[in-house]
Amino acid sequence: MDPEIAALAGTAGTTVVTLMASDAWQRTREGLVAMWRRVHPDRADAVDAELEATRADLIAARAAHDDQSEDELRAEWQGRLRRLLAADPAVADQLRLLLEDVSPQVPADVPGVRMRATATGHGRVYQAARDQHITEA
Repeated sequence: MDPEIAALAGTAGTTVVTLMASDAWQRTREGLVAMWRRVHPDRADAVDAELEATRADLIAARAAHDDQSEDELRAEWQGRLRRLLAADPAVADQLRLLLEDVSPQVPADVPGVRMRATATGHGRVYQAARDQHITEA
């Protein structure tokens, strides 16, 4: 798979799960279901229901401070979006436009931050664009 498509799926999966608990959720959900209707029309209604179920799971995970479940939900949607993009790479432009439309806008005079890290073996990576507090036992 094209590394750019894989990266887009990773970013989109994370963004989609984050937006599930925001005011932009309905617009995001409608855009995602429209993409599935284009590529897999027979699965669109099921994906719509799965998005709503994931949203309920996310809200419950956040209420319980269950970061692991939230991470699993992100990974699940990253995989689903990667498979959707693999089935029809032309959907990538539609996905990028949706993310631009629903993501919070950053003022033009604020510099962007791009971070990339790789951990191998039992290595750990900690990245932050601002404050970071790590407590390990």
